[in-house]
Amino acid sequence: MWIFDKDMWIEIMNTLTKNLFRTFLTMLGVFIAMIILLLLLGATAGLTNGFNDIFAGTTTNSLFVFGGSTSEPYKGFERGRNISFTTDDVELLKQQIPEIDVMAPRVGLGGGVQVYRNGQSSGSSVNGDYPEIDDVTKKRIVRGRFLNQNDINETRKVCVIGQEAYEILFETNEDPLGQSVRVNGVYFTVVGVFKKNERIDIDGENVVFVPFTTFQKTFGSGNRVGFMAMTIFPEYKVPPVEEKIKEILKRKYSINPIDDRAIGTFDLSQIFEGISVFTTALKWFSIFIGGFTLLAGVIAVSNILLITVKERTKEIGVRRALGATPIIVKRQIIMEAIVITVFAGILGFAFSVGVLAIADTILSGMEDIPVKKPIFGTAEFIGSFVLMIGLSILIGLIPANRAVRIKPIDALREE
Repeated sequence: MWIFDKDMWIEIMNTLTKNLFRTFLTMLGVFIAMIILLLLLGATAGLTNGFNDIFAGTTTNSLFVFGGSTSEPYKGFERGRNISFTTDDVELLKQQIPEIDVMAPRVGLGGGVQVYRNGQSSGSSVNGDYPEIDDVTKKRIVRGRFLNQNDINETRKVCVIGQEAYEILFETNEDPLGQSVRVNGVYFTVVGVFKKNERIDIDGENVVFVPFTTFQKTFGSGNRVGFMAMTIFPEYKVPPVEEKIKEILKRKYSINPIDDRAIGTFDLSQIFEGISVFTTALKWFSIFIGGFTLLAGVIAVSNILLITVKERTKEIGVRRALGATPIIVKRQIIMEAIVITVFAGILGFAFSVGVLAIADTILSGMEDIPVKKPIFGTAEFIGSFVLMIGLSILIGLIPANRAVRIKPIDALREE
């Protein structure tokens, strides 16, 4: 097979080492271009990983619905009417909107509730929740467990407390499990301690969770609901479901269809999709800039090879006179272009991996910077490598065609 032709490779190496400084400068352009491309791809991957880390533990297709106050009069009602939801609304939405996967209503006493234990008190938020809230915003349980369905069914007087509440109410390293805390004169047994999600912090750590049914019975909240947290099945988009929810609730509570303040919503998927669009655009921008930089480097290789073809006019003429076909001459010139670009590209790859590894080590200790593991993937490297070889072949055709157009008789006359 011609690619294993020993004589061809000897000629290629002799040509490239004949003027080492010029070969080095030729490779430098491809080397720098490869570094720029891979560092841009690595930085983009780091940002993507950083944003994914921020949303870790939070379902990105989640939606929060809460009541507000009307801003438009409607059907005899004045503006400024407060809208409050009930458990009936939870069942209504479950029945009429099949796109809803998880539904987790919450009711609360609000912030600043005094939770007591052994003379210590904390101004905590006290919430009545279902276990499904953990599917919407994942809790990092560090001791014990979270609420479960048996707690709901049996209206158990148990609670899960945040790390901050634990530090206020308990001694350092004291085991809180099985201990009691008092909320508005009612004792609850601690069954778990959690830490907040490091990035997306919805609840904080100075909070006490009790079963929803226990909250209703203990604090007399009736069927009142503070807000509804839910997730949407992955095959559906959140915004259309959000509009259906608003339409159903507006119809039930006689709210003007154009009133956008009566029902509040927070769509986490919109934030996540915006970030995804940004990182995707950044990735393609990196490919565009890096690709054109690589093209510029490969064009430099072509220009240098055009010069070497002119310098080797007599050599090419002798080879043609001895029987070398145009294909053989073309092949050697193109292989020279490939060897230069591939070798420079591999050096650029190794340098880029080293820089990104150092950057990863430095950034891993910086929690405030949303960049995690800025390492490009195998697909990016293979794509860059294929692009580099493809460009080198295309650009190598220019000096190769120039070489085969040289007539042997004219080349032999060249001084």
